[in-house]
Amino acid sequence: MGKGLTCGPGLRLDAFPIEPNKVILSIGDSVQVNDYVHIAAAVHVSIGENTLIASRVFISDHNHGRFDGNALKDGPDTPPVQRPLHAKPVRIGKNVWIGESVCVLPGVTIGDGAVIGAGSVVTRDIPARCVAAGNPARVIRKWDTNTHEWKRV
Repeated sequence: MGKGLTCGPGLRLDAFPIEPNKVILSIGDSVQVNDYVHIAAAVHVSIGENTLIASRVFISDHNHGRFDGNALKDGPDTPPVQRPLHAKPVRIGKNVWIGESVCVLPGVTIGDGAVIGAGSVVTRDIPARCVAAGNPARVIRKWDTNTHEWKRV
């Protein structure tokens, strides 16, 4: 945990490493986490410095089961708690703003200075200096370093 971390009521941090003796949750300096945020880490979740996370955000690096193939143990007839955990690291850069009620799913990287709009579901990487929104989240604006303006995509 970095210096200057602030958090609202109801913050839930789950850290249960799949591999023993690994750092699986890292939070940079001056991060602000608001009310009822849930961060769940099994392999690695990192949050960069000066990041702002609004209320009711869910960030997880794992699922109960794998849903991209034909795995017998992950099928609908297996109770979810008995399915093997499938995990991919989540990286949230520095100076990121994550809006109200966002879900960040396993394997996602959110670049430095990005903004994630309220209610978005982030299923794939979001580049640095972009605004993304929607379900699934997609880039809707990019920062133009020449004009110092957010430009529509």
